[in-house]
Amino acid sequence: MNDKPGWIGRLKAGLGKSRQKVTQGLTDLFTKRRLDDQALEELEELLIAADMGLPVAAKVVGALKRQRFGQDVSPEEVKAVLAEEIAAILAPVAKPLEIRPERKPHVVLVVGVNGAGKTTTIGKMAQFYKESGLSVTLVAGDTFRAAAVEQLKVWGDRAKCPVIAGPANGDAAGLAFDALTKTKADGADVLFIDTAGRLHNKTDLMAELQKVVRVIKKIDASVPHDVLLVLDATVGQNAHSQVATFLEMVNVTGLILTKLDGTARGGVLAALAEKFGLPVHAIGVGEAAGDLRPFDARDFARSLVGLE
Repeated sequence: MNDKPGWIGRLKAGLGKSRQKVTQGLTDLFTKRRLDDQALEELEELLIAADMGLPVAAKVVGALKRQRFGQDVSPEEVKAVLAEEIAAILAPVAKPLEIRPERKPHVVLVVGVNGAGKTTTIGKMAQFYKESGLSVTLVAGDTFRAAAVEQLKVWGDRAKCPVIAGPANGDAAGLAFDALTKTKADGADVLFIDTAGRLHNKTDLMAELQKVVRVIKKIDASVPHDVLLVLDATVGQNAHSQVATFLEMVNVTGLILTKLDGTARGGVLAALAEKFGLPVHAIGVGEAAGDLRPFDARDFARSLVGLE
């Protein structure tokens, strides 16, 4: 985890589309321009178009108005204020996932819609914690999708972590119960439980997720210790409804945002932080295991607006 300069480079590259959307707009807007009401209104529209949402846009524009109203400003000066304000919004939610090995195991339930990147995220996190010296077990709880089970097994092999799977279309709650019983007996440090994400029938999914939680609590009332919601950044503002839906189903404790490299909608992270205040544990900017990293508010904000 010590290649921070390398990670910053990957983060900048990954946020390329989002940054281009913001910086091109700022350059067009503030080249030889005085900061007046018209300029502020156009800036607010630009930030909303970059998926940051009205509350974040209003906060940033308000700060800029207080500091520089009526003065000539350059795109770089606007970027600096923008990065500062976005980082201030994001800083309270930038919290790495804290695994507590004394729990034996620390149970992490991973939820999200199909295609958000749940299984890949679990694989990457498993590899990271395994390389950190912890024993990690994975549960293939999306029993209705053979591809998800196979994908988890591939990641398990790669990370040298056991994968517990059951029969196709089997009971996910029973599988999670057996897995927790086994990993407690084995003294494993971490247990990641993958889950289904079929949102088209919300009632069934809610019942299944709630059953998984209810059943594993019979073994240990404190589990799951974390419920991570994996969000695909390319969905932009739809991420808001996904967070609201999963909060209704289970007690989501933190977010992971994936696929930031495939979208110009990276600004949605600021909107989610401002609206929900849930911890953002990690972000993904690529396919490799090293492309999922703990979330740093300042690095993200500066990369998003194109500051070195």
